[in-house]
Amino acid sequence: MEQDLILMGANALRKAAMNDKAKEYILSNEVLFKTIKKAADRFIGGETLEETILKVKEQNKEGFKCSMEFMGENTQTEKEANDAASEFIRIAQSIKNQNLNSTISLDLSHIGLSISHDLCFNNLATICQEAEKQNIEVTISAENVEITDAIIGIYKKASQTYENTSITLQAYLHRTNDDFKELIQEKGRIRMVKGAFDTPKHLSIARGSELNERYLYFVDQLLSKNHRCAIATHHSLIQQETIALIQKYKTSNDIYEFESLYGIQNDQLRILKEQGYATKLYFVYGKEWYLYLCNRIAEYPLNLFQALNDIVS
Repeated sequence: MEQDLILMGANALRKAAMNDKAKEYILSNEVLFKTIKKAADRFIGGETLEETILKVKEQNKEGFKCSMEFMGENTQTEKEANDAASEFIRIAQSIKNQNLNSTISLDLSHIGLSISHDLCFNNLATICQEAEKQNIEVTISAENVEITDAIIGIYKKASQTYENTSITLQAYLHRTNDDFKELIQEKGRIRMVKGAFDTPKHLSIARGSELNERYLYFVDQLLSKNHRCAIATHHSLIQQETIALIQKYKTSNDIYEFESLYGIQNDQLRILKEQGYATKLYFVYGKEWYLYLCNRIAEYPLNLFQALNDIVS
């Protein structure tokens, strides 16, 4: 009964995350924004790049590689898309100028995919071009399954020119079996996540042992073929099984990285780092934190109580 309620809560939060009207209302209401942001602060680098860089510097000193993403999705005008692209270019320049050990992550819908494929590709190319000057990796994040084809198409096109481009695949989607076979032929890093978006049941599998086994199958394939990858999960069992695979295939640290989202079970990542494994902390920043917060709580709905405590503290 308790597990059923947790799953129900997770599904509700994922649906809430995709509610644009709710997001717009919260972000436009100053009182509500400040109140709920108290819960978001646990998981984000800050509202600005400058705030986030301070945290990245701290984590770099601790030995963690990092990633930074300016939050946002589904921009509706060319100006918004271009402004977002300019911010990602600013991230690349800041990484270079401040000698940060960090990569860049982004949503293609943030830089124009919802408007025009050409606009999106041109913005991505400009970002990759700037990042390539200092060999900074640019990771394309996963989004709704409805635009997966478009994301993969733009990634494949970009990776032909920019070897610093990588892509995220969601293990819970049935289609990922075919996508994986295609993309493992490309040189770019494959970042594996379980998947956090609400989808029709016939398109994905629920969290549980079957999904864990599928995730580990993909990791096994990547490590056995010495293909650059990111194991983006907070699941300790998967992390331990991955360690066994790293040892089995004698994988060097420049091939893989264990990745955790800032603010979520980072003690586990610290232990992996101290054991000598390659690790990475994923930071997001900006004001578009509504979807991100919903998805973070959905991954473990009991975190809702932590969020409530953060709000009233």
